[in-house]
Formats: sequence, structure tokens, C-alpha cells
Amino acid sequence: MNMPNFMNHPATLLVVDDTPGNLMVLGELLRSAGYQVKVANSGRVALDHAARYPCPDLILLDVMMPEMDGYQVLKRLHADPITQNIPVIFLTALSDTRDEETGLALGAADYITKPFKPALVLARVRTHLESKHARDWLMNQNAVLETEITRRMAENDLIQRVTIRALAHLAETRDPETGNHILRTQNYVQRLAMALRTHPRFSATLSDHYIELLVLSAPLHDIGKVGIPDHILLKPGKLTPDEWTIMQTHAQIGSAAIEQAEQDIDTQLEFLTLAKEISHWHHEKWDGSGYPDGLAGDAIPISARLMALADVFDALISRRVYKESMSFETARDIITAGHGKHFDPDVVDAFLANFDQFVAIAVHYPP
Repeated sequence: MNMPNFMNHPATLLVVDDTPGNLMVLGELLRSAGYQVKVANSGRVALDHAARYPCPDLILLDVMMPEMDGYQVLKRLHADPITQNIPVIFLTALSDTRDEETGLALGAADYITKPFKPALVLARVRTHLESKHARDWLMNQNAVLETEITRRMAENDLIQRVTIRALAHLAETRDPETGNHILRTQNYVQRLAMALRTHPRFSATLSDHYIELLVLSAPLHDIGKVGIPDHILLKPGKLTPDEWTIMQTHAQIGSAAIEQAEQDIDTQLEFLTLAKEISHWHHEKWDGSGYPDGLAGDAIPISARLMALADVFDALISRRVYKESMSFETARDIITAGHGKHFDPDVVDAFLANFDQFVAIAVHYPP
């Protein structure tokens, strides 16, 4: 990436001095060199000019002025976001190096002593203009790069979400009666997580980042159903014990598929960790009577405990080949009966406290 020629357009300079002769000499010198020049005979006027468009690219500032000296002007310039990045060269007849040190310590870019030497003034001005324009160019390039990075990250996030949704819909095509199941359960899980985020048992886990990953991964909870034969998955009647055993394998099929995907890319992604948890354990029960591993209580990951309730509630209110849909109130009563048995009791309490919102989600995404 090549650096541009910074002198293709005339820079604007502000010369500040309470002596008219100095303003005239410097003004003529700098204009003859092709610069646009503003002049000010006091600190107050200088601050006004510095903040007006077009802001100067460089300020040549006299130190010894009445009312407001150059040091005070410099402090005011640095305190204003509009002028804080304008480089300042002090102009002074002082020869004490301590005065020079004071100015540089306050943030001055350079010092030029009086009487002026035209060649020295022009050389210093050009050097500091090139430095400023180089900094401005780099800042602009950084802004462009940050914008591009933000765009690409948003694009990658969208691709990731679309891919997840496509995989989830692929699983749903095996069970066409589920309708908007993934959208409803995704929103149920988010509602439960938000309700429990300040709960002492859950607050250490349910951070904003965790909830974001949880919602992102939730649609993959039933992806393992693609591995279940149609004669079992779509059977209108009750499953036989052998068929039920096969049906239960969808939890492990789903988590194994996600695990294989991680191995294929040779890395671990946070949201896939939650996706594996949800897929593998969302049929576990609080009392240990669930499947596939018979986990109980807090041994069941939080992500799976939230999905367990969301999935059951949605199954109850949805029509299936083997049953009709239930009313919201009947589904609520069944969930309540599972308090401390099928479901984490605190998750049930959060569901009951947010029951109206569950109903609203179900209505918004009808089967």
C-alpha cells in the first residue's frame, strides 16, 4: 500500500502572534510557499479560528502574548476534540531551554525561535505537515479497514446463522408437522435464559455472550432426527419398545454429527459446544429418568435443561402424527406437574412467570 503525496493540495496554516509585523512576515512567507494562511493576534481569536472549518493543518503559535499566553492556548486546543490533534509549533524569542521543555511537555510539536530564518521555518512547517498528513492518512486507512472487518464479520455471522437454520430445517423436513418449531423453541429458550440470568443458580453461566450462543445453537437440538427411519419417525401410533430405543438414538446421532464437524475443521467453536449439549441431553429429566445417559439435577447442562422445557411445551401445543395439539393451559398444567421431576424446578418457575410471553411466541410463530 503506497503512501500518497501529501502536498497535492495546499495546507491551511494558522499563525498566532500579537505583533503585527511578525504576522505580516510569516503570512507572506507561507503564502509565497503555496499555503493557505489564517492569522490571529490573540489567543482568544486563535481558538475561534482553530475550531472553524476548515480547521488548520498546523498552528504556529507565539508563546509570549497578553491575556492568554501560548501555553494556555495549547492547553485549550488539546481540551477541544475538534482541535486536539492539530500540531502546534511554538514561536518564541525565549532562549531558555526550560521554556522549550515546558512547551514540548505540554504537547507542542516543535519550537522555532525569533528572529525567523525563512528556510528553517519552511522546512519545519513542511516536515510537520507531512507527519500530520501521514497520521491522518493512516487513521483513514484504519477506519476503512475497521469498516471492512465489521462488514465481513457481519457477513460471516449471517452465513453461520443461515447455515444453522438450513441444517435445522433439513431435520424438520423429516417431520413436516413441526412447522415453526425451531423458531418457537429458539425464542422460548431465550425467554427462559433472560428470566433466569440474575438467579443465584444461573447468573454465573447466563452471561450475555452465553445467551447469544445458546440462541444461536438452539435450532440444532433435533438435528439427529435425520438419522431416524421414516417408519419410526412418522409412525402415527405408539412406538414399540424396540422402535422407541431407536428413536432415542437421535440425541446421540445429533451430538455425534456436530462432534464430527468440529473434528473436520480441527477446532472447537463455542456455539457448537452448546449445540452438542442441547442435542445430546435435552431429553434428560431432573429426576434422572430421561435419556440417553440418565443424568439428574445439576449434572444436566443448563442449556439442555432450558431446551428440555421449551421442547416439551412446544410438543404439547403442536399437532403430531400420533396426537392432536393441546391448549396452552393444558400444556402449562403438564409442565407444572413436572416441577422437580421432569424439569429443573427453577426453570419451571421461570416458565410460569413468563407464561404469557410463551403464548405470545407460539401465536407469533404458528404451527
